[in-house]
Amino acid sequence: MPEPTLTLRGIAIYKGWLTPTAQRDMVADLRGVVSKAPFFTPVTPSGKKMSVHMTSAGRYGWVTDRRGYRYEAHHPDGMAWPTIPQRVLDIWQALASETRAPDCCLINYYTEGARMGLHQDRDETDFSWRVLSVSLGDEALFRVGNTTRGGSTESVWLSSGD
Repeated sequence: MPEPTLTLRGIAIYKGWLTPTAQRDMVADLRGVVSKAPFFTPVTPSGKKMSVHMTSAGRYGWVTDRRGYRYEAHHPDGMAWPTIPQRVLDIWQALASETRAPDCCLINYYTEGARMGLHQDRDETDFSWRVLSVSLGDEALFRVGNTTRGGSTESVWLSSGD
C-alpha cells in the first residue's frame, strides 16, 4: 500500500489521490448509480430530517429512518442497490484491501448549507473492516474525535480528490 500524505489519529489521508480527470470520471460513475438508486433524504430515529442527500451501491446500502440506523439490501424505494463502480473498487483495492471487497459504497451529497456533525459509526458488524472516504467537489473540514463521546478533536481540510 502507498504511504499516506499525512496521518491524523490513525486515519491515513492521501491528499490529491485523484487527478481532476479521475475525479470527473468518478462523478460520471456515481451519477450512473444515482440514476438507478436516486438520492433520498434520510431521517434520524428521532424524526429529524438530515441535511445530506444519500444513496448507496453494493450488496447493502446504509439507511436511517424512524426504525433506526442500519444496512439494508434495498433502496428505500424498493429497488436493489446498483453495483459498486469499478473506479471506486480500484481505489478500495489500492488503499484499503486487495483481498476483501466492500459490501457498501455510501454516497453522500452535501448541497450548500448541508453538514455532517461529529458522530460515531457504531452500526458496523465487523470493526476490523476499513472505511474509505473519497472527497469530490468543494473543500470541507474533516474532524476526527475519539472512540468515546467528548474529548479533544483534530481537523484537516479535505479537497476534491483527497
